[in-house]
Amino acid sequence: MDSTISLTVDGRRHELTVDTRTTVLDALRDRLGVTSAKKGCDHGQCGACTVLLAAPGEQGPGRRVLSCLSLAVAHDDAAVTTADGLGTGADLHPLAEAFVAHDAYQCGYCTPGQICSAVGMLDEARAGHPSAVTADLSGDGPAVLDRAEIAERLSGNLCRCAAYSGIVDAVGAVATGTGASR
Repeated sequence: MDSTISLTVDGRRHELTVDTRTTVLDALRDRLGVTSAKKGCDHGQCGACTVLLAAPGEQGPGRRVLSCLSLAVAHDDAAVTTADGLGTGADLHPLAEAFVAHDAYQCGYCTPGQICSAVGMLDEARAGHPSAVTADLSGDGPAVLDRAEIAERLSGNLCRCAAYSGIVDAVGAVATGTGASR
């Protein structure tokens, strides 16, 4: 069965007719030609497909989701932000700049998902959302993002090249306001 939906992807609105079983990832890649979100495992285990998704009327880039596990019809009128929508070329997002400065990528396949996940994770931490390793569960103020906290919060995003140390360094630099510098 087909359904017509609207998605705003990286600031551009699209109307498309999709099979009701079509995932957000397949709608992005196969129907709209948006290849920033990668198809890795297609089972929600690697994080390469992570995008930011904002429900209709929600402000900001939205929450991080695994687009391979999210049905497109469930997100009609939503806004999807991929790593490309965060910035490209000379206008890189601060996290992308930090990834370059801290050698946080090697083959680059997982990088778009890592960056989207990191953006979402930083928003969650600022809002005081705890993780499995959060020491202070009072919920008063932002979470303290030490190495263990960052690693735990990004544990759903895998990197086959093992650039984890650089990824944690890059996210930590942005979280502490030191940005792309080493």
